[in-house]
Amino acid sequence: METSRRTVIAAAAAAGITAATVGTAHASGGRKPEKELFGRLADGTKVHRWSLQNGGTRLKVLSYGGIVQSLEIPDRHGRYKNVSLGFDNIDSYVAGSPYFGALIGRYGNRIAKGQFTLDGKSHQLSVNDGVNSLHGGAKGFDKRVWDVEGFTSGSDVGLVLHYTSVDGEMGYPGTLRTKVTYTLTRHGDWRVDYEATTDKATVVNLTSHVYWNLTGEGSGSIYDHELEISAARYTPVDSGLIPTGELARVAGTPFDFRRTKTVGEDIRLAHQQLLYGKGIDHNWALDKGITAKPQHVATLRDPSSGRTLKIATTEPGLQFYSGNFLDGTLVGTGGHIYRQGDALCLETQHFPDSPNHPSFPSTVLRPGQTYRTSTVHSFGS
Repeated sequence: METSRRTVIAAAAAAGITAATVGTAHASGGRKPEKELFGRLADGTKVHRWSLQNGGTRLKVLSYGGIVQSLEIPDRHGRYKNVSLGFDNIDSYVAGSPYFGALIGRYGNRIAKGQFTLDGKSHQLSVNDGVNSLHGGAKGFDKRVWDVEGFTSGSDVGLVLHYTSVDGEMGYPGTLRTKVTYTLTRHGDWRVDYEATTDKATVVNLTSHVYWNLTGEGSGSIYDHELEISAARYTPVDSGLIPTGELARVAGTPFDFRRTKTVGEDIRLAHQQLLYGKGIDHNWALDKGITAKPQHVATLRDPSSGRTLKIATTEPGLQFYSGNFLDGTLVGTGGHIYRQGDALCLETQHFPDSPNHPSFPSTVLRPGQTYRTSTVHSFGS
């Protein structure tokens, strides 16, 4: 049975663990975010790490890429583990991170051949995934140093991150001014609010690329995690993982998570879509569509620890990636090697390659408009 964070803290107190150890909020609504030097880039640019704590959740964020370097939550016994994959040094992030914990932009996911046409004008983007553009190109938002400010507001604590992408960066038109707010609530929820404006018509699709393992980072496979996704359709892909344009029914396929099942239950079936992705790397068309306020769309649970993650979003899509390309060459924060299936991503978003599929929800942003989306991650045990 899932218990509330208050119950976990009370149980810990009964066991002689202090409230400070469990990480509960202060009466004022959580500790003020703390800033420290994490490292330097090759050109000498400083990269800082911000530490936040509230409602039983502990979060560490880098100014480089807005990266979630660590996110700790308690299990059913109040014991903390970092449940996100990452590195303990900046050099590893720069050398070859597969987007661990990063903010993704300008366009999350793939755009076919790095090309799209908007208002009759063709645009060629940076190509970095075979012939396609992935996650904003060779130097997307995940590889930029963001301006970061910490805040406390009532019972909430958080960070405001700013980055301005100049006209033509990675081939995208328009100067895009981006603001992302990370908030830890008094309940321990991690909320992400995205905003952006442009001075020319452009396309935008921002998301977060946290790799989740609720047993704990470096603990092994997530195939026994239980997952439910509120979606009756998904977007099949071709061999380059580009959507075909079809909104296919999940019924009778390995992509049916309308009822809770383990991640690994069907992942090795001989299904062409799984062969293309070397596992799951697909977008679900959420039943709710686009909404003004975040609505619940997915629940992930680890039976061994009791930890749960519930995701609510305003977005119409959810990219579920099962860590297929983790190949044992990366060593994480806990000193363990990451292998295939050692984590999964649940990226709230608009659909991949939307600029080339008029039937998909539009990702066009025009001058005078403000791009706004929100996603809330709620934790339990």
